[in-house]
Amino acid sequence: MRSGLIPERMSEENQAISANVPAVSVVVPVRDEVESLPHLIEAIASTLSDSQISYEIICVDDGSTDGSAEFLKQQAQIRSDLKAVILRRNYGQTAAMSAGFNYAVGKAVVTLDADLQNDPADIPMLLAKLDEGYDLVSGWRQKRQDGAVNRLLPSKIANWLIRRTTSVYIHDYGCSLKAYRSELVADMNLYGELHRFLPALAYIEGARITEMPVRHHARRFGRSKYGISRTFRVLMDLLTILFMKKFLTRPMHVFGLLGLSSMVLGVGIGMYLTFLKLAMGEMIGNRPLLILAVLLLVTGVQLFCFGLLAELLMRTYHESQGRPIYRVREVVENKNNPT
Repeated sequence: MRSGLIPERMSEENQAISANVPAVSVVVPVRDEVESLPHLIEAIASTLSDSQISYEIICVDDGSTDGSAEFLKQQAQIRSDLKAVILRRNYGQTAAMSAGFNYAVGKAVVTLDADLQNDPADIPMLLAKLDEGYDLVSGWRQKRQDGAVNRLLPSKIANWLIRRTTSVYIHDYGCSLKAYRSELVADMNLYGELHRFLPALAYIEGARITEMPVRHHARRFGRSKYGISRTFRVLMDLLTILFMKKFLTRPMHVFGLLGLSSMVLGVGIGMYLTFLKLAMGEMIGNRPLLILAVLLLVTGVQLFCFGLLAELLMRTYHESQGRPIYRVREVVENKNNPT
């Protein structure tokens, strides 16, 4: 199977380099999935080998305590297609995906969960769609095998809210099975819970995005490690995405409007109180309006701006210094037998 991600004309030197670069890097965030990992790794390897797609598998252990890290290290030492990235502690799914992106060298990057609910057999289909000229192909779990109350209903509400907020109209933001061009993930920096907003971040970068139905299976082992408890953080990150989408390159359009409106209202109340004091001779020291005028001029605008400015400062901090949001304890791979 020839990947459309490889240019048809190359110099001999570039062809030699390209021959050592896998067509796809499969990034798998892992947290306490030791029972699923053997089945998952074999399924990925079998699918891509049968499709004659060169690949590498990057499993990022996100602070597992059930032996997942030990299993990955042992497998990485004997398998030439597996790279194990072991984080020092649990940083969260976004950080684990970011680590996987940083260690991926493939021309395309595919992400999926480690719990066997995503089907590796769908990977070639996503890559073929990517070859049609898209930068990101997102999976759509049309027939989800999850609980209706604790997973499906919150997911439907979240997907509707994200679609309306970001104007990126895909059905299933929460599906981890996605395919990206490598140059796209290189342009995106992740933190917080932004992994679920990757299509929106890609849209900000000008990416061509589509989605396609993928299979979804019931969980065979254990229980979900990344659940509904993150709802509040997701909502906060959604506000961040909305701000980035509309005002990232022109923040004064929002800060200036709010500041001017607040100051005009505060000055107006102040002038009214001054008129009462000087022209009418009334006492204004005990009037609530005086306190309101001061609050409008100072506190309200500052409190609102601090949160948004903090988000921008954090992006600048990570991006300008190239500082990752995770710390890697070790990277285990078999260098003697390249894929």
